[in-house]
Order: sequence, then structure tokens, then C-alpha cells
Amino acid sequence: MKIVFSSLVAIVLLAAIDSNENAYKSYSQYQLWHLHIVNNEQVAKILEFSRIAYRHKINFWSDEFRKDMPIIVSVAPESIESFATYLSKELNVKYDVAMKDIGSVIEQQKLIHELESSTYNADDFAYDKYHPIEEIHAWIDKMVQTYPNLASSFVVGQSYEKRDQKGLKISSNKAAVKRDGTPVNAKKAVWWDGGTPDNDSHTFSQKHNFLGIHAREWISPATNIYIAHALLSNYSIDPTITHIVDQFDYYILPVFNVDGYAYTWSKDRLWRKTRSKTSKPNCFGADPNRNWDYQWCEGGASRDPCDDIYCGSKPFSEVETLQVSKFISDRKDSIVHYINFHSYSQLWMTPWGYTTKKPAQFKLQDDGSAQAVAALRAVFGTQYVHGNIGETIYVASGNTVDWTFGTANITFSYAVELRDTGKYGFLLPENQIIPSGQETLAGELALLKYIEGHVYG
Repeated sequence: MKIVFSSLVAIVLLAAIDSNENAYKSYSQYQLWHLHIVNNEQVAKILEFSRIAYRHKINFWSDEFRKDMPIIVSVAPESIESFATYLSKELNVKYDVAMKDIGSVIEQQKLIHELESSTYNADDFAYDKYHPIEEIHAWIDKMVQTYPNLASSFVVGQSYEKRDQKGLKISSNKAAVKRDGTPVNAKKAVWWDGGTPDNDSHTFSQKHNFLGIHAREWISPATNIYIAHALLSNYSIDPTITHIVDQFDYYILPVFNVDGYAYTWSKDRLWRKTRSKTSKPNCFGADPNRNWDYQWCEGGASRDPCDDIYCGSKPFSEVETLQVSKFISDRKDSIVHYINFHSYSQLWMTPWGYTTKKPAQFKLQDDGSAQAVAALRAVFGTQYVHGNIGETIYVASGNTVDWTFGTANITFSYAVELRDTGKYGFLLPENQIIPSGQETLAGELALLKYIEGHVYG
């Protein structure tokens, strides 16, 4: 059964593609709604409608489509009346308006960013601010200059628009040791990137992007940057950090989807995908977290180039995902831990994502998540849920973590959805960057300690 707006309502807008690429997209008078779903019939109908919602400038931010759990959605001003009528008359669904004007929130945050001085500035970098891609790359260079014995830079490749996918490597060049103190022959490595499952804009049972990989999830790169600096600046000072840095080499890619991230600063704050051309002239990019060559474009992905969860024309059609996969493949014998940071929803997850089924190693992986979540919660009391991706948030085929686990054989592969649970969603205020960094660092240190015990013995 095809879900459409009520026949009582005239649909003014049949397509939501803004062809003016030169204008900064305005979200003035867009509203953020929390839908209250109480039965499975409503879930099924909302789920079906979500597949065509983008045509009406209705964008589902939620990760989960379940009863008794609010579904978060942004609504363009021209669709507010018709969508409200559809919810009321056709579905009997009630809703609250969480933001009356998304555009004003974006503008207010811009103003605060520009006018308020940093209270957490170290090594000439404001860690409590969001930064454009150029400043992030300059920060990487600064870390190499400031901590030459620990830090070096690397470039995975160039994006579709010829930007560097630039990362930071942290290594103490000391041998890792077993529990009994004897050195191991080969030190293992860790990969972190900012990008992660985002509260998908309008998907079947989707969630958000793992920012960095999903452009609009700014808290993901910011958290990655905070953690990297904490490791560097506290090495030889904090015994726990010193030990963990000595035990692993770290490859950190703060921003995976560099073109999309740059676009969120220059044109559209809520852009999600890459920026490559597609078969449809006014539709750009693919979802880099649906483009990996593992169960590609099955459940939770779309073949429509205009859709936010477009899987691409083929696996690894996006140069960004192809290059990262090659970089990881070349080092898969040493990389034992992969983590993909996203926002939002406060989840710590493991494979599989393409199905709700769990792999044979699920308990081994999820016990690590439990360690991380407990340590994270101990900092500020922030509640995270852990489990496998497909069951915890949504089915999403062709995702990064399934590939790193299923193809690259990285057992300890995780996807983390950072703060919050929907009050701000992708527009998390800057005053939450440091708390997010502090608690996520605690969680990751606990997880690394857990992994260390299984890798080195």
C-alpha cells in the first residue's frame, strides 16, 4: 500500500530539490517534531512514508522506528499543515514541536561560535569549538609540530573535489608488552574516524550518521580531535594514557567525508552525503555509510540518487570509501580495533548492521561495549545503549563496520552514536563538545584495555 498525504490535503510541493547550488540553504521556519507512535500499524505506515518524505522536504532524523519511542523529523514550512493533517487524519499520530525554527537555532549557534571566546584552548586550538576542514587539517600539522616524537600525519587520498583525506598517526615507537611484561613481536594498531551512522534523514529504520563520514554530524570530528589531543598531551603524565599509547599505534581520520563536511560549512548545515555527481542532475553524492562492498544495497539503503541513504551506483563508487578501504586493507594484519563515530543517539554498537542477526563473536565484541558504556557513564551519568547495529538501531547494509569486520577481519569493530538523544540531534551545541570528549575518552580507554587483554594476553 502506497502511503500518500490525505486527499483532503493539496500537496504543493512534489519535489524538494534545491537546484540553486550557490545559495546557502535556509532552514528558516523549518520545524523539528517528535512523533509519538503507539502501535505497530503506525510504525509500518510511518516507515513506508519515510521512503518518499524527502520529496516533500520532510526529513527523518530518527534512528529507530518503534512504538513508544519518539520519531524525530524536520518539516519544511510549506509542508507543516499538510503533514500535520496526514498524521492526524490518516494515522492518528500525535506530535510535539521540539524546535519551532531550525534555521534560527543554526543562526544562533553561528553567532555564539563567532562571538564567544574559547574556554578550553590548548596548543593554539579551541577544543570547545567546531572547526571547518581547513582548520582541522592545520590542527593535524600543529600536533605533528608540537609532539614530534608521538605524532605524524598521513593522507589516505584525495576526495571527489580534490581535498586531502588527512589523518593523524600517534605512535610512541615503544614495544607493546604482554601482561607479564614481556614484549610482543608486532604492535597492533587502532583506527578511529569521525563518521559514523547518523540519525538518518528519512530512512526505513535508520539512524544518524557517523559524522565525519556523515557530513552534518559535527560532534564526531570534534570528539575525535579532543581524544587525540588528550592522548598526546597526557602521554608520560597520565599512567593509563601512557600505557595505552605504548600498547597500540593509532590512525585517526577526524573527517572522513571531507567534501560533505566542507559543504555543511559553506552551503547546507544539514547535508549528509558525499558530493559526487549522480545519474540525476540535481541530486549529488552517496551515503558513504551505505557504499561499502559488504552486503551492499540490501536492507536500509536506497538506489535513488536523491535519497539521503543512496548506496551509490556500485560498491565503492565513492572515491572516499574506496581509498579508506584500501588503506585499511593494506594494514589489516596490524589493525585490531576499528571505531566509527557518529551522532546522535548515545549508542555503542557492533556488527551486524545488514541484518538483525548477531555474528558468532558478538559476545566478545559486546562485552567490550559494556565496558566502554560503563566507564563513559561514570563520568557524567550519560546513558548509552549497546548491542549490534541491526537490532539496536536499524538495518543498514553496505555499512563501514560490517566491512571492517566481515572483510578486513577486524574483530573489534564498533559504531558509536554520540550525544544527544534528540533534543538537538545534529545541532549539538558547542558547550557539549568537551563533556562528550571527556566521557567518550573514558569509554574508549576502557574498551582499549579490554581489547589489549584479548590481543596480547
